[in-house]
Amino acid sequence: MSTPHNEANLGDIAKTVIMPGDPLRAKYIADNFLTAPKLVNSVRGMYAYTGKYKGKEVTVMASGMGMPSMGIYSYELYKFYEVENIIRIGSCGAYKPEFKLFDIILAQNTFSEGNFALTLNNDNCHIVNSNADLNSAIAITAKETNTKIFLGNTVCTDCFDVYMTDVNQFLNRVPEGFNPVSAEMEAFTLFYVAKLLNKKAACLMSVVDSKYIKEIATPEERQTGLNNMIKLALESTLKL
Repeated sequence: MSTPHNEANLGDIAKTVIMPGDPLRAKYIADNFLTAPKLVNSVRGMYAYTGKYKGKEVTVMASGMGMPSMGIYSYELYKFYEVENIIRIGSCGAYKPEFKLFDIILAQNTFSEGNFALTLNNDNCHIVNSNADLNSAIAITAKETNTKIFLGNTVCTDCFDVYMTDVNQFLNRVPEGFNPVSAEMEAFTLFYVAKLLNKKAACLMSVVDSKYIKEIATPEERQTGLNNMIKLALESTLKL
Protein backbone atom coordinates (compact mmCIF):
# COMPACT_ATOMS: atom_id res chain seq x y z
CA MET A 1 0.00 0.00 0.00
CA SER A 2 1.13 3.54 -0.73
CA THR A 3 -0.30 6.97 -1.48
CA PRO A 4 0.84 9.59 -4.00
CA HIS A 5 2.93 11.12 -1.20
CA ASN A 6 3.99 8.15 0.93
CA GLU A 7 5.67 4.91 -0.15
CA ALA A 8 5.34 3.18 3.24
CA ASN A 9 3.36 -0.02 3.52
CA LEU A 10 0.55 -0.45 5.99
CA GLY A 11 2.22 -1.46 9.25
CA ASP A 12 5.41 0.46 8.52
CA ILE A 13 4.11 3.48 10.42
CA ALA A 14 3.40 3.38 14.15
CA LYS A 15 0.10 4.35 15.78
CA THR A 16 1.79 7.44 17.21
CA VAL A 17 3.68 9.88 15.01
CA ILE A 18 5.96 12.73 16.07
CA MET A 19 5.77 15.33 13.31
CA PRO A 20 8.32 18.09 12.81
CA GLY A 21 8.07 20.26 9.73
CA ASP A 22 11.66 19.84 8.58
CA PRO A 23 12.66 16.49 7.00
CA LEU A 24 16.19 16.94 8.32
CA ARG A 25 14.82 17.37 11.83
CA ALA A 26 12.97 14.09 11.41
CA LYS A 27 16.28 12.47 10.46
CA TYR A 28 18.02 14.15 13.42
CA ILE A 29 15.42 12.75 15.83
CA ALA A 30 15.61 9.28 14.34
CA ASP A 31 19.41 9.24 14.42
CA ASN A 32 19.73 10.60 17.95
CA PHE A 33 16.70 9.34 19.88
CA LEU A 34 15.31 6.17 18.28
CA THR A 35 16.57 2.61 18.46
CA ALA A 36 17.02 0.86 15.10
CA PRO A 37 15.21 3.52 13.05
CA LYS A 38 14.06 2.43 9.60
CA LEU A 39 13.44 4.86 6.75
CA VAL A 40 9.91 4.08 5.57
CA ASN A 41 9.25 7.09 3.33
CA SER A 42 11.42 9.37 1.24
CA VAL A 43 8.95 10.51 -1.43
CA ARG A 44 9.54 14.22 -2.18
CA GLY A 45 12.24 14.12 0.50
CA MET A 46 9.58 14.01 3.23
CA TYR A 47 11.41 11.53 5.44
CA ALA A 48 9.61 9.16 7.79
CA TYR A 49 11.43 6.84 10.19
CA THR A 50 9.96 4.16 12.41
CA GLY A 51 11.89 2.88 15.39
CA LYS A 52 11.57 2.48 19.13
CA TYR A 53 11.90 4.95 21.96
CA LYS A 54 12.47 3.16 25.28
CA GLY A 55 10.75 0.12 23.78
CA LYS A 56 7.75 2.03 22.40
CA GLU A 57 7.28 1.95 18.63
CA VAL A 58 7.03 5.44 17.22
CA THR A 59 7.31 7.07 13.82
CA VAL A 60 8.91 10.44 13.17
CA MET A 61 7.74 12.02 9.93
CA ALA A 62 8.12 15.48 8.45
CA SER A 63 5.06 17.48 7.46
CA GLY A 64 6.68 20.21 5.40
CA MET A 65 5.79 23.86 5.93
CA GLY A 66 2.31 25.34 5.90
CA MET A 67 -1.24 24.12 6.20
CA PRO A 68 -1.62 22.49 2.74
CA SER A 69 1.42 20.28 3.29
CA MET A 70 0.37 19.33 6.81
CA GLY A 71 -3.13 18.68 5.50
CA ILE A 72 -1.90 16.13 2.98
CA TYR A 73 0.39 14.18 5.30
CA SER A 74 -1.80 14.19 8.40
CA TYR A 75 -4.87 13.13 6.39
CA GLU A 76 -3.02 10.23 4.77
CA LEU A 77 -1.48 9.09 8.06
CA TYR A 78 -4.83 9.05 9.83
CA LYS A 79 -6.95 7.79 6.92
CA PHE A 80 -4.72 5.25 5.19
CA TYR A 81 -2.06 4.26 7.74
CA GLU A 82 -4.30 3.85 10.81
CA VAL A 83 -2.36 6.40 12.85
CA GLU A 84 -4.16 7.35 16.06
CA ASN A 85 -2.00 10.14 17.52
CA ILE A 86 0.06 12.89 15.93
CA ILE A 87 2.15 15.25 18.05
CA ARG A 88 3.40 18.15 15.97
CA ILE A 89 6.69 19.59 17.19
CA GLY A 90 7.76 22.83 15.64
CA SER A 91 8.90 26.38 16.00
CA CYS A 92 6.76 29.42 16.69
CA GLY A 93 6.86 33.15 17.13
CA ALA A 94 5.86 34.49 20.54
CA TYR A 95 3.26 37.22 21.07
CA LYS A 96 3.80 37.72 24.79
CA PRO A 97 6.78 39.52 26.39
CA GLU A 98 7.33 36.84 29.03
CA PHE A 99 8.48 34.24 26.51
CA LYS A 100 12.17 33.62 25.90
CA LEU A 101 13.87 31.80 23.04
CA PHE A 102 13.25 28.04 23.19
CA ASP A 103 10.45 28.25 25.76
CA ILE A 104 7.96 25.43 25.06
CA ILE A 105 4.29 26.12 24.36
CA LEU A 106 1.54 23.49 24.25
CA ALA A 107 -1.28 24.63 21.97
CA GLN A 108 -4.81 24.54 23.30
CA ASN A 109 -6.85 26.14 20.50
CA THR A 110 -5.78 27.48 17.13
CA PHE A 111 -7.27 30.17 14.87
CA SER A 112 -6.86 30.46 11.11
CA GLU A 113 -8.19 33.07 8.70
CA GLY A 114 -7.81 30.52 5.92
CA ASN A 115 -10.45 28.38 4.25
CA PHE A 116 -8.91 24.93 4.71
CA ALA A 117 -11.98 23.56 6.53
CA LEU A 118 -14.35 25.13 4.00
CA THR A 119 -12.48 23.70 1.04
CA LEU A 120 -11.95 20.24 2.53
CA ASN A 121 -15.26 19.75 4.28
CA ASN A 122 -17.62 22.63 3.39
CA ASP A 123 -17.26 23.80 6.97
CA ASN A 124 -16.84 27.51 7.69
CA CYS A 125 -14.62 26.77 10.67
CA HIS A 126 -11.77 29.01 11.82
CA ILE A 127 -11.11 27.86 15.40
CA VAL A 128 -10.36 24.28 16.39
CA ASN A 129 -8.96 22.71 19.55
CA SER A 130 -6.28 20.13 20.25
CA ASN A 131 -7.15 16.80 21.82
CA ALA A 132 -7.64 17.10 25.57
CA ASP A 133 -6.44 13.55 26.36
CA LEU A 134 -3.26 13.99 24.35
CA ASN A 135 -2.59 17.38 25.91
CA SER A 136 -3.13 15.88 29.35
CA ALA A 137 -0.56 13.14 28.66
CA ILE A 138 1.95 15.78 27.56
CA ALA A 139 1.25 18.00 30.57
CA ILE A 140 1.66 15.10 33.01
CA THR A 141 4.90 14.07 31.31
CA ALA A 142 6.18 17.64 31.50
CA LYS A 143 5.53 17.68 35.23
CA GLU A 144 7.19 14.30 35.76
CA THR A 145 10.29 15.33 33.79
CA ASN A 146 10.50 18.86 35.25
CA THR A 147 10.03 20.36 31.80
CA LYS A 148 8.50 23.81 31.90
CA ILE A 149 5.70 24.34 29.41
CA PHE A 150 3.13 27.04 28.77
CA LEU A 151 -0.45 26.28 27.70
CA GLY A 152 -2.06 28.77 25.37
CA ASN A 153 -3.87 29.54 22.13
CA THR A 154 -2.02 30.01 18.88
CA VAL A 155 -2.76 31.55 15.51
CA CYS A 156 -2.04 29.50 12.41
CA THR A 157 -1.08 31.75 9.53
CA ASP A 158 -0.92 31.34 5.75
CA CYS A 159 2.40 33.17 5.63
CA PHE A 160 5.44 33.60 7.87
CA ASP A 161 4.23 36.20 10.35
CA VAL A 162 7.63 37.93 10.48
CA TYR A 163 7.08 38.91 6.83
CA MET A 164 3.61 40.43 7.38
CA THR A 165 3.46 44.12 6.41
CA ASP A 166 1.46 44.84 9.59
CA VAL A 167 1.06 41.99 12.06
CA ASN A 168 -1.03 44.18 14.36
CA GLN A 169 -3.75 44.50 11.73
CA PHE A 170 -3.85 40.73 11.51
CA LEU A 171 -4.06 40.41 15.29
CA ASN A 172 -6.95 42.89 15.31
CA ARG A 173 -8.89 40.42 13.16
CA VAL A 174 -8.40 37.57 15.63
CA PRO A 175 -11.70 36.91 17.46
CA GLU A 176 -12.10 38.88 20.66
CA GLY A 177 -11.06 36.92 23.73
CA PHE A 178 -8.97 34.38 21.81
CA ASN A 179 -5.76 35.94 23.18
CA PRO A 180 -3.08 34.13 21.15
CA VAL A 181 0.32 33.64 22.76
CA SER A 182 2.09 32.46 19.61
CA ALA A 183 1.99 32.01 15.84
CA GLU A 184 2.86 29.02 13.66
CA MET A 185 1.71 27.60 10.31
CA GLU A 186 0.41 24.02 10.64
CA ALA A 187 -1.63 23.37 13.80
CA PHE A 188 -5.06 24.37 12.48
CA THR A 189 -4.91 21.85 9.64
CA LEU A 190 -3.63 19.09 11.90
CA PHE A 191 -6.29 19.66 14.55
CA TYR A 192 -9.08 19.94 12.00
CA VAL A 193 -8.13 16.76 10.13
CA ALA A 194 -7.85 14.90 13.43
CA LYS A 195 -11.34 15.98 14.46
CA LEU A 196 -12.76 15.15 11.03
CA LEU A 197 -11.36 11.61 11.18
CA ASN A 198 -11.95 11.08 14.93
CA LYS A 199 -8.25 10.95 15.77
CA LYS A 200 -6.00 12.74 18.27
CA ALA A 201 -3.63 15.64 17.67
CA ALA A 202 -1.46 17.94 19.75
CA CYS A 203 1.08 20.64 18.99
CA LEU A 204 4.23 21.48 20.93
CA MET A 205 6.07 24.64 19.88
CA SER A 206 9.44 26.07 20.75
CA VAL A 207 9.87 29.85 20.59
CA VAL A 208 12.41 30.89 17.95
CA ASP A 209 11.39 34.53 17.45
CA SER A 210 9.23 37.10 19.19
CA LYS A 211 7.64 40.51 18.82
CA TYR A 212 9.59 41.43 21.95
CA ILE A 213 13.01 39.90 21.20
CA LYS A 214 15.35 41.27 18.55
CA GLU A 215 17.22 37.99 18.16
CA ILE A 216 15.95 35.26 15.87
CA ALA A 217 17.27 31.74 16.33
CA THR A 218 19.58 30.57 13.55
CA PRO A 219 18.90 27.31 11.67
CA GLU A 220 21.73 25.68 13.62
CA GLU A 221 20.30 26.86 16.95
CA ARG A 222 16.87 25.61 15.97
CA GLN A 223 18.27 22.19 15.10
CA THR A 224 20.02 21.65 18.43
CA GLY A 225 18.07 23.98 20.73
CA LEU A 226 14.79 22.10 20.38
CA ASN A 227 15.96 18.97 22.19
CA ASN A 228 13.88 19.61 25.31
CA MET A 229 10.72 19.74 23.22
CA ILE A 230 11.73 16.64 21.27
CA LYS A 231 12.39 14.69 24.48
CA LEU A 232 9.06 15.81 25.95
CA ALA A 233 7.17 14.63 22.89
CA LEU A 234 8.93 11.28 22.88
CA GLU A 235 8.49 10.74 26.61
CA SER A 236 4.79 11.52 26.19
CA THR A 237 4.41 8.70 23.67
CA LEU A 238 5.12 6.25 26.50
CA LYS A 239 1.71 7.14 27.97
CA LEU A 240 -0.20 6.48 24.75
